[in-house]
Amino acid sequence: MRKLLALVAAGALLLAACGSGEQTLVSPAGADGNAASGINVSGQGKVTGKPDTLTVSLGVSVLRPTVDRATGDAAGLATAIIDALKANGVAEEDIQTANYTIYPEYDWSGEQQRLLGYRLNNEVRVKIRNMDNAGAIIDAATTAGGDATVVNNLAFSIEDNAELLQMARTAAWADAEGKARQLAQLAGLELGAAISITESISYDTPPIYYERAMAAMEDAAATPIESGTQDVIVNIQVTFRIG
Repeated sequence: MRKLLALVAAGALLLAACGSGEQTLVSPAGADGNAASGINVSGQGKVTGKPDTLTVSLGVSVLRPTVDRATGDAAGLATAIIDALKANGVAEEDIQTANYTIYPEYDWSGEQQRLLGYRLNNEVRVKIRNMDNAGAIIDAATTAGGDATVVNNLAFSIEDNAELLQMARTAAWADAEGKARQLAQLAGLELGAAISITESISYDTPPIYYERAMAAMEDAAATPIESGTQDVIVNIQVTFRIG
């Protein structure tokens, strides 16, 4: 008799489960055994900091009638630029050769090409960490190189950015988790743990043109170099489990 009653009770529970339209069944795995896709959201965190490093390409470009003359003159001028950088506090490890080219240069204006000489470009990539003295350092280098000096590609960066990245990550996580919780609530679901996180980091700084700085230099003692601010941006993609 007890066995019969147990079977009847089990059948009643099964019928109730199958017939109810109010219940939602969420499985952590699909029919093929793979993890459920869950809720996929993106989050962004952005914090602003002040750049602590200026990277600039400095060098010389000379045109001489022979390769030997071009090589010798460019070497002397490039050495003078490097010596000026070091004398103004730039560390040797922050000076790296970035470009060295030699090629013939022609005048094509006539009926026949005419060899003008040989162009030699020699540039170093320099990291300036003393931001307060950046203008004076560049001025010293350009004075050493004279009329052959070439300045390119000024770029500010935040090398000591560990704290800013942590702040941006915290903000990005709060953004993503807030979206996921709202979506789960709207869908009537329970939000589970994060099962997948991907991250990308970017830096947003307005471009700097040396020519613009030189234009403001005429009545100044040193070239004005203003670092402004830089945005550190962390973007994340997060998948949260459901339930």
